[in-house]
Amino acid sequence: MKILIRNGRVMDPARGFDQQADIAIAGGKIAAIGSVPVDFGAEREIDAQGCWVLPGLVDLAVRLREPGHEHEGMLQSEMAAAAAGGVTSLVCPPDTDPVLDEQGLVEMLKFRAEKQHRSRLFPMGALTVGLKGETLTEMAELTESGCVAFGQADVPLSSITTLSRALSYANTFGYAVWLRPQDKDLGKGVAASGALATRMGLAGVSVAAETIALHTIFELIRGSQTRVHLCRISSAAGVELVRRAKAEGLNVTADVSINSLLLTENDIGYFDSSARVVPVLRQQRDREALSAALADGTIDALVSDHCPVDEDAKVLPFAEAEPGATGVELLLSVAIKWSREQNVPLGRALAAVTSAPVAVLGQALGEQQALLGQLKEGGVADLCIVDPDAEWTVAPKALTSQGKSTPFNGYELPGRVRCTLVDGRVAFETTL
Repeated sequence: MKILIRNGRVMDPARGFDQQADIAIAGGKIAAIGSVPVDFGAEREIDAQGCWVLPGLVDLAVRLREPGHEHEGMLQSEMAAAAAGGVTSLVCPPDTDPVLDEQGLVEMLKFRAEKQHRSRLFPMGALTVGLKGETLTEMAELTESGCVAFGQADVPLSSITTLSRALSYANTFGYAVWLRPQDKDLGKGVAASGALATRMGLAGVSVAAETIALHTIFELIRGSQTRVHLCRISSAAGVELVRRAKAEGLNVTADVSINSLLLTENDIGYFDSSARVVPVLRQQRDREALSAALADGTIDALVSDHCPVDEDAKVLPFAEAEPGATGVELLLSVAIKWSREQNVPLGRALAAVTSAPVAVLGQALGEQQALLGQLKEGGVADLCIVDPDAEWTVAPKALTSQGKSTPFNGYELPGRVRCTLVDGRVAFETTL
């Protein structure tokens, strides 16, 4: 289908492109930006007057809850939520049920996702069988089935020997390993260690749980030079370690969740279980350090850490509630809010959810996806049209996701996605 998008402000952070222009789309590709041939013959025109036309967002942490947790989310609902948030590509962690540790499971998930005609799905394979931390998975087979990296999701490895073997093996074949740095023994609490957790009687998670894990990871990759992506850094001390590792030349990248970027431990309020997330929300100084690190590129990408949770699992005492929050529909708005409130250049904020995540994925995407996260003639037509002046209040019941729990409930956020195109087809559309 030939589509012509007129009168929009086209912004491509990857190229530094920012100007009023028309975009012509044909055959799933961007045929022209700016000078559209007079004989283009569009079958549909979309007026983007007053709107931004952006590359489709790339979210590195979206749990689809299928297979195994369909009561908390399904492919249909969560991929529709992604499209509603302007997310055209997403990475799914391996902690499904069963775990993504076999080729057939990955192929089935990809097949079912493709039938939704929504976002592009890039599965992450399990680093160890069943995420049990004992036997390494068949990474070669999982890569053939479409896995872009290997990780343990939120399940820490207790054996340094196993981690060392995994990193060495991955490096041999050029695979990337994604790890959330948290010590298994020190990370068992439900809130950030400190005066607030003590006063509320909640088990604390110390910053050392993150820094000890980071020290271990960095020491191991000094020898192997394995590509490692650090998922959801949460502390100022963790940020400093990542900064030093990059300065040293270690092959590492990192991301931060929207929860840690804008919220602190004070958002727990009176034991509000919607703020029961992993990693735990930390102090204001940590939030400020994370914001500065994302702005200067020490932290590469911003992720939604989308993890829909069933309402029954949240209507429990704080410490017993299941951790997780819906976020994929909020990612772009949070990035815009962060840019405005912290005086971060808009281009950097948009890059953190478009081109920077693509750079993290790197060669795992292959040649066909080489132009994801940017708008370029001849590139894939994955994009979203956004009304930047639309202010909206987060109301859980109005979210597309099956999971309604979010610590941003009641927040006023800027920017609404008006239309999302994936591979040149409309995956989401609304009138604002």
